[in-house]
Amino acid sequence: MKLTTKLLSATAILAASSVSAVELEVTHWWTSGGEAAAVSEFAKAFDATEHSWLDGAIAGSGGTARPIIISRILGGDPMHATQLNHGRQAEELVEAGLMLDLTDVAEAGGWADIVNPSRLLDGCTLDGKIYCVPVNIHSPQWLWLSHEAFAKAGVDVPSDWFEFVESADALRAADVIPLAMGQQAWQTSLAFGAIMVAVGGTELYIDVLTNKSAEAAASENMTAVFRAYADARALSDGSNVQDWNQATNLVITGMAGGQIHGDWAQGEFQVAGQVAGEDYTCLPGLGVNEIIATGGDAFYFPKQDDPAIEAAQKELAALMISPEVQVAFNLKKGSLPIRGDVDLSAANDCMKKGLEILAAGNVLPDGVNAYSADTAGQLEDLMVEFWNDQSITVEDAQARYVGIIESAD
Repeated sequence: MKLTTKLLSATAILAASSVSAVELEVTHWWTSGGEAAAVSEFAKAFDATEHSWLDGAIAGSGGTARPIIISRILGGDPMHATQLNHGRQAEELVEAGLMLDLTDVAEAGGWADIVNPSRLLDGCTLDGKIYCVPVNIHSPQWLWLSHEAFAKAGVDVPSDWFEFVESADALRAADVIPLAMGQQAWQTSLAFGAIMVAVGGTELYIDVLTNKSAEAAASENMTAVFRAYADARALSDGSNVQDWNQATNLVITGMAGGQIHGDWAQGEFQVAGQVAGEDYTCLPGLGVNEIIATGGDAFYFPKQDDPAIEAAQKELAALMISPEVQVAFNLKKGSLPIRGDVDLSAANDCMKKGLEILAAGNVLPDGVNAYSADTAGQLEDLMVEFWNDQSITVEDAQARYVGIIESAD
């Protein structure tokens, strides 16, 4: 892919210092089939310049990769670019002066005018300076349903979470696991957040995550959320897989009825050759509240003591947000682009649903920026313990939840 006129104008400020070919090591945790296909679009675009991409994929989830990434940066062995979620995950690294300031690239490219919603760019901004490039919009509030599984069970494909719960007995009778769930902690926490939006409603979600309201956490609405989470726990019995994409594969192969997961799951359906609306159904907001949270991924560029490397880093940052690369990457990732001025006529039905919700403004802030690492860790630990120990009652779990929200920061 050659640099377009728009991209050339956005990176003109870099031309004087970009005097030699540079190899950049880029770390990320995109290793599933769909993820690998998507990140290869970044690599191909960068390799088409005078520079080259050295892939530093880290197997496992973000929870596995982030400590490795942060340790390398703090230990004086930084990569040249790295995936993180924008927001508070990299806050301390930025404050320590370890991340490259991209403000000049952002101003040259007009990022403030093209990034939608603007909170994605806000999540890259500290003290008025921009330190990362947002590359996609991801929402975790989706229910993915296998048409094959429901055909085996002899019941219609559900239209929302409540119908899905009602279908569990028929699925079990057909030797189908109702709900696929991997055993990584972040997956069960993701499911809790999705259920909170669907069952508890958006006001509850905002009260707890944004306002950190212990009163809302103790409400009857939240009790209903915990009961639904307990239902999900029971529905997942028999889903003995570890990784999220293994759980998605249970849905793809008709061994499980559904999965609560983010929109990145559709990358796996695409790799498997499945067609949205024919082989599987996707329900944003679990089919109850058609709303999406606007989180996503971003790339940061650890500082280097080399002007040529710095120039190449800035060139890669500009490239990642360019129209052509945004389309190529997000069509394979299953996520939404961060700019609305691109041609997405090739989007599948699920992506189009997300785009319609985004265009209507039915969006919520993503939970990744809601809490400090300590508070987020406490909540994740609670969700994992409750999910894996059926002796913990809804009442006990909610009481512990309220205690964490009371002291949340």
